[in-house]
Amino acid sequence: MSRYLLRRVLYGLLVLVGVNLITFVLFFGVNSPDDMARMALGGKRVTEQAIAQWKVEKGYDKPLLFNTQAEGLGTLTDTIFFQKSVPMFTGQFGASDDGRNIAYEIAQRAGPSLALAVPVFVLGLLLSVALSLVLTLFRGTYLDWTGVVVCVVAMSISGLFYIIGGQFLFSKILALVPISGFDPGVEAWRFLILPVLIGVVGGLGGGVRWYRILFLEEINKDYVRTARAKGLSEAAVLGRHVLRNGLIPIITGSVAAIPLLFMGSLLSETFFGIPGLGSYTIEAIQAQDFAVVRAMVFIGSALYLVGLILTDIAYTLVDPRVRLS
Repeated sequence: MSRYLLRRVLYGLLVLVGVNLITFVLFFGVNSPDDMARMALGGKRVTEQAIAQWKVEKGYDKPLLFNTQAEGLGTLTDTIFFQKSVPMFTGQFGASDDGRNIAYEIAQRAGPSLALAVPVFVLGLLLSVALSLVLTLFRGTYLDWTGVVVCVVAMSISGLFYIIGGQFLFSKILALVPISGFDPGVEAWRFLILPVLIGVVGGLGGGVRWYRILFLEEINKDYVRTARAKGLSEAAVLGRHVLRNGLIPIITGSVAAIPLLFMGSLLSETFFGIPGLGSYTIEAIQAQDFAVVRAMVFIGSALYLVGLILTDIAYTLVDPRVRLS
C-alpha cells in the first residue's frame, strides 16, 4: 500500500511538471514577455526602456526554457520556466503582474468558491442518485420514460440559459434574491441560494441519466437475483445491494468534481459576481496574467491527482476485493 502511494505521488510530480511545461509553452506561444509588458504598461505606445524595466522587475528578462549564456545547470535553472515553476511545488506562487500576492488572493477567494461548490456538489450528487434509484425502481413504466426524456432535454440546455433565466425570474421578476454580488458574513446565503439552485438543477439531467444506466446494469446480475430469492423487496434490493455495488463508478465520477470544489465555477462566479477562484482565473486570462494562470492550472492539476489517489484508496474501503500493491 505504501509503495503504491509513493509510486503514485512520484508519477503525480512528473505529471505536474509536464502540465506546467505544456501550459508554459502554450502561453508563451501566444504572448511574448514584450507583449505582456505592453499590455501591463498600457498599450503599444510604450518605450523599449519601459518594457525592459518591466521585464526585469517581473523576472521575465531571462530566456524561456534554455539559457545558452549560462554554464552547467545554469542553462536550465537560469530561465523563466525554472524560476517561475519550481517554487510552486513548495507553495510559493509569487506575485501577479499587478503586484498582488497570489497565495493571499487564493486564500481569500477559496472560501466563496467552496461556499458555492460544496452545496452544489453534495446536493447534486444526493438528488441525482436518489432520482436515478426511483427511475430504476419504476423501470419500463411511463414514469421512467418521462424521466429519461426530461433528463435528455435538461442535458441539451446550456448552463448559461439556466443562469440567465434564473436571474431574470428570481431576481428581476420575483425580486426574491440579489441578482449578483457577495457578502462574506451571515447574509452570504442570500447571494448563494440562487447559484446553488441553478448549479444543482443544471447538473441533474446528466447525473440522473448516468446513474440510472449504472443501476440498470447492476439490476439483473446474479447477486440481485439471490437477494430477490431471499424475499427482499425491490426497494430493499436497490438500497442495500445495487446502490452499494454501484459506489465504485459513482466515486470515480465524483473525482472530477474535487478540483471544482476548490477552483470554483467559472460561469457561475462570473455571472453572479462571486469573488471566488473561478472568477479570479477568468480575470487573469482576460488580463493575460501568466503568473495567476500558471498558479491556478498547477493547483487544479494537483487537486485532480490527489483526487485520483483518494479514489484508489476509497476503492479498497467500498470493495474489499480491490487491493493496491
